Amino acid sequence: MNQATGGVRRAVVIGAGFGGLALAIRLQRAGVQTTLLEKRDKPGGRAYVYHDRGFTFDAGPTVITDPPALEELFSGASKRMADYVELLPVSPFYRLCWEDGYSFDYVNDQAQLDRQIHALNPRDVAGYQRFLAYSRAVYEEGYVKLGTVPFLSFRSMIGVAPQLAKLQAWRNVYSMVAKFVENDRLRQALSFHSLLVGGNPFETSSIYALIHALERQGGVWFPRGGTGALVQGMVRLFEDLGGRLELNAEVARIELEAGRAKAVITGDGRRFDTDAVASNADVVNTYKQLLGHEERGRDEAKRLSGKRFSMSLFVIHFGLKRRHEHLQHHTVCFGPRYRELIDEIFKRETLADDFSLYLHAPCVTDPSLAPEGCASHYVLAPVPHLGTADIDWAEEGPKYRDRIFEYLERHYMPGLRGDLVTHRIFTPQDFRDELNAHLGSAFSLEPILTQSAWFRPHNRDDVIPNLYIVGAGTHPGAGVPGVVGSAKATAGLMLEDFMLKGQAG
Repeated sequence: MNQATGGVRRAVVIGAGFGGLALAIRLQRAGVQTTLLEKRDKPGGRAYVYHDRGFTFDAGPTVITDPPALEELFSGASKRMADYVELLPVSPFYRLCWEDGYSFDYVNDQAQLDRQIHALNPRDVAGYQRFLAYSRAVYEEGYVKLGTVPFLSFRSMIGVAPQLAKLQAWRNVYSMVAKFVENDRLRQALSFHSLLVGGNPFETSSIYALIHALERQGGVWFPRGGTGALVQGMVRLFEDLGGRLELNAEVARIELEAGRAKAVITGDGRRFDTDAVASNADVVNTYKQLLGHEERGRDEAKRLSGKRFSMSLFVIHFGLKRRHEHLQHHTVCFGPRYRELIDEIFKRETLADDFSLYLHAPCVTDPSLAPEGCASHYVLAPVPHLGTADIDWAEEGPKYRDRIFEYLERHYMPGLRGDLVTHRIFTPQDFRDELNAHLGSAFSLEPILTQSAWFRPHNRDDVIPNLYIVGAGTHPGAGVPGVVGSAKATAGLMLEDFMLKGQAG
């Protein structure tokens, strides 16, 4: 039965990343028979999992914030998230380190923060309090009130413009931080967060300063068993509700009939008839490849290709035969330059000589992710996407890996290369080829003000009435809270269109 006959509604969701999974759960629990199609052999999208010689490697993301947004997926289905996955608290949230050996533990303990800030600059203790108050105000307006509200018309954008203006949304994150604190290291510590969602802190709207309040509000967490365990918990919930997950099901095209999405066709020729399609695939790829046979697909792909896209990442997953007990779960390793390096990452056609790194040591929280006495790690460096710097990563990747290993061994992990058991790299070309990411971008469209809210690709297509977008490429943007929020916004639209609005919560 289908929508036209008043029977069971059917939906196909393309891509089993966090956004696609969260959307599929919301649809299935509302009574929409939902099929989730995933190109790869495992669900998760960017949260893919590798297993190698007893080590478990999360491909990312590894920072889980806003647990209530995840719990809502389960409670809305009258289930307990704790029965599916266990979230473990991480403290400090991050250890921030500089090359001269100085470190700052970003914790959720105000007294401890104040002591560390006072040691950097006594005047910045009060300045930080003012920044925190600002961050909380932006969090309330930009995340709590607007994070799951779809912007489908310019009028909806105009409606929130006065409040965004009051919060000085036209300023960038770094300039807003600098307004409150003087110390350069503290400015770096309070502005790097936008990089976690693909944004240049010197150009990303100050609205993204809300990430600081989001972390202070709900903490930083890590799933027992790794991020992949959270993915598996969501898959189990979806299937418990009656949903259908198809792996190794790469979508080749979305078929239209009379201007509406009618079916999804996989590369091996399988056909999934449907009443609605939602794509968690890369937004440019959705229009360029899956709808490239239609005028709407070609036009929108051309329009989106002219947008600015986030940087990419160079990632090394590696297992060691011993643990480095001094490490924290999350370490941000600032290099000798900050503004200049970020400028090169986003704008230059070459690879910078230096780098800043994020080092993940999950065995600090969950030793089960490696054989006894061993440790799983990954380290990532922000790098230009392929449209900014067309680097041959097949040649440069191994060289860059060796430079990063040498750097980590010199500054943070003595004896690293001698302790290596296994490792693998993931480059911007892999983001392009494995994840179909436009230009190898790691976070889709760059989160600048003119590419946010209504200016971002909409949660429902403007021309095809039963085609929807979910994930990093639509509102509100990248990051686990962002894509889970996009699922709530998109589900609300779909269920309203299915006339099941009351079940959208």
